[in-house]
Amino acid sequence: MSRPALLLSLAIACCLAPLHAQEAQRTEVADAAQRLQGRVVEWRRDIHQHPELGNRETRTAALIAEHLRALGLEPKTGIATTGVTAVLRGGKPGPRIALRADMDALPVTERTDVPFASKATTTFRGETTGVMHACGHDAHVAILMGVAEALVAMKDELAGEVMFVFQPAEEGPPDGEKGGAEEMLAQGLFRDFKPDAVFGLHVFSTINAGQIGVRGGPLMAASDRFNIVVQGRQTHGSRPWGGIDPIVAAADVVGTAQTIVSRRQNISKLPVVVTFGAIKGGIRYNIIPDSVELVGTIRTFDEDMRKQVFADLKNVAESVAHAHGATAIAQVPDQDGNPVTANDPALTARMLPSLQKVVGEGNVIDPGLTMGAEDFSFYAREVPAMFFFVGATPRGTDPLKAPSNHSPEFYLDEEALDVGFRAMLQVALDYLSTSEG
Repeated sequence: MSRPALLLSLAIACCLAPLHAQEAQRTEVADAAQRLQGRVVEWRRDIHQHPELGNRETRTAALIAEHLRALGLEPKTGIATTGVTAVLRGGKPGPRIALRADMDALPVTERTDVPFASKATTTFRGETTGVMHACGHDAHVAILMGVAEALVAMKDELAGEVMFVFQPAEEGPPDGEKGGAEEMLAQGLFRDFKPDAVFGLHVFSTINAGQIGVRGGPLMAASDRFNIVVQGRQTHGSRPWGGIDPIVAAADVVGTAQTIVSRRQNISKLPVVVTFGAIKGGIRYNIIPDSVELVGTIRTFDEDMRKQVFADLKNVAESVAHAHGATAIAQVPDQDGNPVTANDPALTARMLPSLQKVVGEGNVIDPGLTMGAEDFSFYAREVPAMFFFVGATPRGTDPLKAPSNHSPEFYLDEEALDVGFRAMLQVALDYLSTSEG
């Protein structure tokens, strides 16, 4: 081929590539997005304005159940406290899939200027705080409500069955309660309806709107909580020698614990995170208290590394406290955590073209290992699973500088609603129409 002909061929290919990606998107997806996106936005804004913490999502669950009933489905409610499910049976035989959205908000006081910002407050761990959808679960619910409506409209031509799973308490249930994905499974979520595959998505601040992040194998870290109580002896602040100062001991525990990652773990193998999220102790400026409580999280990708961090943190807490004349009760972990969220490699490779059809091949990226965690991991241990990220930060804004998920300033570009809706619907239809199951 001559040089001019080659250049012309490349130019034509470049011009046609985006068009081809757009044409490859199912017409049913494009039509449904055009028809339903206004409603998806309305649902998301309403849920955002009325956030609810884990196992308390009563208003959200009622909204979902009412919508599913209006579609002619028969929702089951009250699963794992507030969870809602419904099964759509297509007009043709085919495989079974599950689509999941989480519903809960966070104890965060919103600091955005959107007109539908949350004004809700609650009491959490004994303190008054705001409540905010600072992680984007409001978007997940709205997207799946829209996908459910779109699939019901295609019922007669649909091959297979779809379970819609609206899950409470992904961020964790209140202390002393059970909840989330693990509890939904324990209560029989997949007992009578065992899907051939399960799909989920998460809006993410570290990716720009218009992009999707996915990878086969490990995607998100295992997460575990810890609770350490450093016990001293109360005394007047003017005479610290009259007691045992748990605040100084606790501060030393926090500082020494940093060496667990920096000096005791081979982070050239896989990343590890140990974070102290809250320290509570004392009530008055001139009183050294009896005790200080430390709570935090551990993130790992390897089971042996995970267990070693548990042992090291317990040892640090107890030994450092002892060096100060104090004692430490270290619960590491203090409850069962989430395992690593790992995508089934074969399923992810199979469905990758579906995501590329929605946003174009160049806009589907490998996000790398993510230290955030997800209890979607429990579903992935039961059946082949694929979990993907949908960009939430506006185009032109550096996503690494944008307020992150869980920030009071977390901002969702509503383009993510359109992308998430199209992606989940495209994935569902492609799987159902091409599966040999």
